[in-house]
Amino acid sequence: MKKLFSLEGKVALVTGGSRGIGAMIARGFLEYGAKVYVSARKAAELEATAAELGKLGPCIALPADLSNEAGCRALADAVAAREGALHVLVNNAGANWGAPLAEYPDAAFDKVMSTNVKGPFHLTRFLLPLLEKGGSAADPARVINIGSIDGLHVPTFETYAYSASKAALHHLTRVMAKRLAPHHVTVNAVAPGPFESKMMAETLRRFEDAIVSTCPLRRIGEPEDMAGVAIYLASRAGAYVTGALIPVDGGIATTV
Repeated sequence: MKKLFSLEGKVALVTGGSRGIGAMIARGFLEYGAKVYVSARKAAELEATAAELGKLGPCIALPADLSNEAGCRALADAVAAREGALHVLVNNAGANWGAPLAEYPDAAFDKVMSTNVKGPFHLTRFLLPLLEKGGSAADPARVINIGSIDGLHVPTFETYAYSASKAALHHLTRVMAKRLAPHHVTVNAVAPGPFESKMMAETLRRFEDAIVSTCPLRRIGEPEDMAGVAIYLASRAGAYVTGALIPVDGGIATTV
């Protein structure tokens, strides 16, 4: 039981890992013993994050654009060239777009849906051979999709494509959980609420007090809150959980 949450000996890939929620998860994985690959579009920023996190354990940067199928395949190939098996995949890379209904551009839907839904789908299927090698009946490989509470309730802001994409990702998680279970791969989703991230920076700057006042726990999320749920799902503690959606939001989506 002492090793219930250990990630020693596991190899993980965290997309969108250069900052925000991805970096929070990558740091937690490293602190619990995993070897971590981080991926993001901007190579310089990603390399800087990997160098900083590398002080905790092996952290390797693999730049990639996951908004298209070719980019997902290239990242999967890059991991396969370095590892014989993958134990944990965190699909965190995402995009957002806000605009009034009458002005909402078609290009926004294409960009957001491609990154937030098609990206996790393509990357997971391209990495399935490595995940199969990393999983067993007793200790399956894990896919953790990062959704959002905006996919659970109607968001305050006009982020039509984003909220629709996260609702789609939540259901894709359930579908893939069923399909991949025979391959010894679990698939779960986490739905974050407000956390410090580049995507949330402007919203928190303008509305943090209002957000905190409507949160039952009266605060925004801390890095440990996000790392904790990801470590749970990636470790032996979460080995019998699949097809689940876990809100990590201080109670906003479920009680407000």
